[in-house]
Amino acid sequence: MSGTRSPSPKAPATEALIVAHGQPSDPAPAEEALRKVAGHVARLLPQWRIRSATMAAAGRLERELARASRPLVYPLFMSDGWFTRTALPARLGAAEVRILAPLGLDPALPAVASRTLHRLAGEMGWEIGRTEILVAAHGSGAGRENPARCTYRFAHALSLLSEWHRVRIGLLEQEPRLSTVAGHCAGQTICLPFFAAGGEHVVRDVPEELDAGRFGGMLCDSLGGADDIPALIAGALQAASLEIAA
Repeated sequence: MSGTRSPSPKAPATEALIVAHGQPSDPAPAEEALRKVAGHVARLLPQWRIRSATMAAAGRLERELARASRPLVYPLFMSDGWFTRTALPARLGAAEVRILAPLGLDPALPAVASRTLHRLAGEMGWEIGRTEILVAAHGSGAGRENPARCTYRFAHALSLLSEWHRVRIGLLEQEPRLSTVAGHCAGQTICLPFFAAGGEHVVRDVPEELDAGRFGGMLCDSLGGADDIPALIAGALQAASLEIAA
């Protein structure tokens, strides 16, 4: 887990603030989508107060933070890169919070992805051993290593959970480029967007790259939108609360 500001070591946390990047060009839809995720988490943690905010919506994070009391901050991001290490702590300022590890680093995430992919392969009538997985991720055009490193770590863990024919990685902003990798994939391939939400990267950039590579497989929804994600977030919050109270 990351972050230096922490609640009292003996006071179990019962408030959380789920933070995502959002969509700067059109903040409202991403805000609503994150609000629904927070609602699902709240139903799993009925004694908690769960708030949400995207960093792209002007003032939203600060308003939700002001209403909260020493919350656990859950970054709905896929890596521990610049946004979670620098931008988010700067926005949180001197607030008394504890920042958890982001979604993409959760050791349970590959299992969530594996269950989702197994279901999709079954719906297509595809045998696991003949099915390829293409993990589509953002990467970093600025040369930062953490986004790609997190993607490779996730893909390796995913490959160990099932005997997929092959697990490949394609990135939007650095090598190996998604369009190039997509061109080498067989028709029996599931492309899994390694993104926290279904924003422009998922609905526009990834499909465009796949089209450029003449991809003939299937594209599924972003991993952050998988059915098991709220339970994963709830589990991380509960574990952190118990750790604080220990």
